[in-house]
Amino acid sequence: MGWSLSRFTPPHPELLDALFLAVGRALHLANAYEDKCQYVLRIGNLVTAREADPVLTLDELIAATPADKMLGGTLHSLANHPMGVTMDMDTLHKAREGRNFIAHEGASIGYIWSARLELILQHTVKLRAAVADLAAGDNLISQWCHGLEEPRAPQPTEWIAAYPELVDRWVFADLLALLPEPAQGETDSPDASAG
Repeated sequence: MGWSLSRFTPPHPELLDALFLAVGRALHLANAYEDKCQYVLRIGNLVTAREADPVLTLDELIAATPADKMLGGTLHSLANHPMGVTMDMDTLHKAREGRNFIAHEGASIGYIWSARLELILQHTVKLRAAVADLAAGDNLISQWCHGLEEPRAPQPTEWIAAYPELVDRWVFADLLALLPEPAQGETDSPDASAG
């Protein structure tokens, strides 16, 4: 085990820069996904507390709601919440697995000074599958956020339909020419740790 940086020049510095940019963008989406899941559960808990005791003040309502949890716990609570019955929890859990891969393994390519082209591209394909799963879950929970924030506005159906592809193009903009096209409907993420 040595230092993560080296005095040796990496063999593919531009490709590594593109990969690390993609990982950073994916991590931004992963963090936003977790925040949105917590937000939807928090609002659901506030509604439930208000329905249980309509005379509670705002401070009492906030005190009555459970504290935020990590993503796995948040999704478990959402699944057990009355609004969770109408959610596609499989999609949300696959997004959690994609989020975990991005957060824990997104940039795990070993030492950059020895990273070879084939390894970088193989890893990027795994990252792309994780991002696809994350985008599907993010798209779903974002629709819930939109409904909570704009209850009278219709869902932006064209945006919803285009969202997964827009995420893919934004995250992998500098790598798309090097990557194989994913098979239609292929969003199996690599194994990821629980979270």
